[in-house]
Amino acid sequence: MLVCPKRHVEYYEDLTPEEKVSVEELRSKLQTALEKVFGAQGFNFAWNHREAGGQAVPHFHLHIVPRREGDTGIYQYDPRVFLYRPGSRAQSPDEELVEVVDLLKTVL
Repeated sequence: MLVCPKRHVEYYEDLTPEEKVSVEELRSKLQTALEKVFGAQGFNFAWNHREAGGQAVPHFHLHIVPRREGDTGIYQYDPRVFLYRPGSRAQSPDEELVEVVDLLKTVL
């Protein structure tokens, strides 16, 4: 899941104090929703900062990755390893994504 501010900013530090509070409030709500709907037991929260930090998209966005015991890669630092499954994978069907959104809406 991604949290992206509506206003374009490249870095977290470019957000206003109010926007930072909004990002945190939404992160907290989504964390609770993911715990209720999917039984998440832990989370990875991450953003990449500047090119040397792996930032490829010039718009601040926060990754929220729900985790459960037994997930692989959770102890590795490289976001490309713990945020994304390596190798090719099937694209999630739109119907599945709509179902996930609907489930989360029931607890938000």
